[in-house]
Amino acid sequence: MKRFLRYSLLFLVCVGIFSACGQKEEAEKDSVSVEDATGTIPVLSIETVNQESSKMDFVTRPVAKHVAQAIASWTPDYVMPPEPYYEDCTITLTDADEKVVIDKVEAEVKVRGNWTTSYDKKPLRIKFKKSQNLLGLNGGETYKNWVLLAEYKDASMLRNKTALTIAEEILEPDGLYVSDVELVEVVINGEYWGVYLLAEQQQINKGRIDITEAEDDYTGTDIGYFLEFDGYYMNEDPLQRFQISYADNAALVPFDGDGGSDRTMKCLSDPVYGDKKDIGITIQNDIYSKEQRDFVASYLDNVYKIMYYAAYRDEAYIFNEDYTSIRKTEEITQKEAVEQVIDVQSLVDIYILNELFCDADVYYSSFFMAVDFGPKGDKKLTFQAPWDFDSGLGNKDRCLDGTGFYAANIVPDVDGGPEGGGEYETINPWLAVLIYEEWMQDSIRKTWTKAYDTGVFERAFAMIAEDKTRCQAAFTRNYKKWNNIINNAPFVNELSVPAAACTNQEEAADFLLEWLQSRVEFLNNEWHE
Repeated sequence: MKRFLRYSLLFLVCVGIFSACGQKEEAEKDSVSVEDATGTIPVLSIETVNQESSKMDFVTRPVAKHVAQAIASWTPDYVMPPEPYYEDCTITLTDADEKVVIDKVEAEVKVRGNWTTSYDKKPLRIKFKKSQNLLGLNGGETYKNWVLLAEYKDASMLRNKTALTIAEEILEPDGLYVSDVELVEVVINGEYWGVYLLAEQQQINKGRIDITEAEDDYTGTDIGYFLEFDGYYMNEDPLQRFQISYADNAALVPFDGDGGSDRTMKCLSDPVYGDKKDIGITIQNDIYSKEQRDFVASYLDNVYKIMYYAAYRDEAYIFNEDYTSIRKTEEITQKEAVEQVIDVQSLVDIYILNELFCDADVYYSSFFMAVDFGPKGDKKLTFQAPWDFDSGLGNKDRCLDGTGFYAANIVPDVDGGPEGGGEYETINPWLAVLIYEEWMQDSIRKTWTKAYDTGVFERAFAMIAEDKTRCQAAFTRNYKKWNNIINNAPFVNELSVPAAACTNQEEAADFLLEWLQSRVEFLNNEWHE
């Protein structure tokens, strides 16, 4: 687990209002010498086997198909770009002391992600031919698959690192997986490509999502399932996606600190009015039969019903022996019924993280869970693998003053602000359904108090201050290359006013730090025992 020295903190507050909307000038990207990218943070170099004039196309041209289709729908004469594709490469990695830790190792690299694939600086996925460890991440474990997050719309470049570091400290003691991360500078075919966050691929693997992986072409249901609550689910193969009913789309009372304020909210779209985008479930690991998909879909549908019936009907339901149906019982309490089917501590941990970070996508994507029906599996739904917080922590206008309850509350769609302007409002049902249970609130307070008292948040504050200074030369090179704090037209409408007002990485890091301190203070006043 990461540990950090404590530092005294100095603050700068981003002031004024800045927007790149309407900017007519597009400054040229400055060239950056590759030789400068040494001795600050690790450097990861990608060299393609193809050295023709098209050698950079794999990292500059591709856009995810569904994103390109959306752009084409409102952009006249839009030329459809290629979909992301793997390019054969070799990878060389040097640490911050300029020591080569892997040298010209064979791999494939491609653009990854959803909307982020439309930006100039794109996130990447690395798939090595043979398993490698990178910079000692995840305790030195070796894996084939790694990712590089571009952090393009986060001017601080520290939101994901901060969120995942806090998550690691809270979840790891409970046996839950969080990606390990490290900042690196990337060079592609000898061209400086900027600062990225090196992270782990979210996948079933020992030391990652450690559940039973189905062997190729195995069709039995006694395997592990790694699942995402996912607004992009329709872009997946039909075998890898499904929807559940959420107890016939029953309305939930939002958690706003005031008993819901006489409001309720459903998760799914109204079949008549179609007031919101559908949210489904994506199976993130490979499965090989309709039987597997239908089994886990039925299981997840019934798990939610057990949660809902416990919270809203004061009734206990349990599964039959083969986990294909549920029945009412008087033999156990409602709480015990829930504890039989979900890892409650994992739900508490994930709720705390989402409440702390106030990410605009909380209702829509990058919300992961897993269940293992393999020989050693406990058959409980477990929430883990938190991911993708670059729209949180004040970068988008959610809980901007650090106060208020968010994660189990009614939230605007990702394109809307706190005062409206989006297409609809909705809720994350997994975070909201049990939130009013007193035993759930007790566990939240206990878990928060432990994290606070052991210095988790103070270490995060110190890390932000340290990285701002330690990595400043690298951040300067990155923004000399891309200049996207100033030329931010592709995403400026997504930013909060203070985030858009920042004109350099230092200001952005200071705003991040100030926001996080305010958020921790608010939640500590609410939850600390």
